[in-house]
Amino acid sequence: MDSVFLMLESREHPMHVGGLCLFEKTADPAGFARTMYEDMLTGADAVTSVFRRRPERAFGVFPALRWDLDDDIDLSYHVRLLSLPAPGRVRELLELISMLHGSLLDRHRPLWEVYVIEGLADGRIATYAKTHHALMDGVSAVRAWQRTLATDPDARDCVPAWRTDRRRTEKPGASGLSGLVRTVSRTVGTVPQTVSGARALSRRLPDPLPYQAPETMFNVPISGARRFAAQSWPLARLRAVTETTGATLNDVVLAMCAGALRRYLSAENALPARPLVAMVPVSLRADGAEETGGNAVGAVLCDLGTDEPDPRQRLDRTRSSMDRTKSTMAELTPLQVLGLSALNVVGLTLPSVPLLGGGPPPFNIVISNVPGAQRPRYWNGVRVEAIYPASIPLDGQAINITTVGFGDAMHFGIVGCRRAVPRLQRLIGMLDDTLTELETAVG
Repeated sequence: MDSVFLMLESREHPMHVGGLCLFEKTADPAGFARTMYEDMLTGADAVTSVFRRRPERAFGVFPALRWDLDDDIDLSYHVRLLSLPAPGRVRELLELISMLHGSLLDRHRPLWEVYVIEGLADGRIATYAKTHHALMDGVSAVRAWQRTLATDPDARDCVPAWRTDRRRTEKPGASGLSGLVRTVSRTVGTVPQTVSGARALSRRLPDPLPYQAPETMFNVPISGARRFAAQSWPLARLRAVTETTGATLNDVVLAMCAGALRRYLSAENALPARPLVAMVPVSLRADGAEETGGNAVGAVLCDLGTDEPDPRQRLDRTRSSMDRTKSTMAELTPLQVLGLSALNVVGLTLPSVPLLGGGPPPFNIVISNVPGAQRPRYWNGVRVEAIYPASIPLDGQAINITTVGFGDAMHFGIVGCRRAVPRLQRLIGMLDDTLTELETAVG
């Protein structure tokens, strides 16, 4: 799976996940930013193995099949200090993140970058970090960056994610032909089992099925330029809806997105008669499992009920759809979950395969909800106010919505193709309107 994310990447399709972190106002924001930056540049000899991985090209021919480890990492390349242009509003910050999120990572180096950003007019400091999806999935990335933060506001010993007091060692696999053959044989060996599991699953897939989604303005080829929007809502508001309806927080997030997408497409005179279908990533990592990077994620489909004008009915639709999927997944083996995920997402690769592109999309949009820390977090005494995720649009999937529940708020990050999704920022107001509708409908 890690290799797939590298093989799918192109200039139009950067395959990294990112996150914008906002820190509270300090008395000396420039000094805090400079100190954070300088702290991150120390300890180049203690970078953990996950953050030293770069793709190996066996004989210069076979890319993305194995990891090599960089033993001479240049932290001054991976960590940058930037300052916003005047007037330093959130608008300028989001424009900067939009630009950074649209640029490719250098495959000759470990696949991550971090930016410390000063110059916000309100005295806050921001960081933006991005890691290639081949290096770690969204859940793994959130866990890795959260480990850099302390729960104690008096702690002054925070270290960045790529450096720990207990350095884990990792040796790259055998090099040359023997290592390549072993890697390929392990990969090929799983194919018959996966195909068999997928065929068995195809007879009892829960609705909605792949390719039942309507065509929309989001399901088009995309460019490499991105636009990023972000906003937070108090978790108390979402939990009030869950307590009244019995829905989960994830159900409410999906219903908010469904209502906002309905409003957005209606404003563009582009709302299809049939409901949109979302692909919802699900983590396959066990709680408390050791973090080793890489990918452990499945993919399920959800009926968003965008053809339903009533907000309570839409919530019931999304909840029922996710309940059906959870019931099916509970009966599956890990291999069968992999087969189910493969069936749901295989269509994403078809636009790049000659003669196989075209036809209805496998789904309309990716919506992901990543669990985060509930207790306040600090970097050397300065509190984190918000963490906004930034994920991956693809050809045929011009917009992505990802959320992180962190602290006492749900933080939404929306990434869209700059050309295919006009006035992306309007979705923020529409999300708020939908949450208000839900509160009124269930109150």
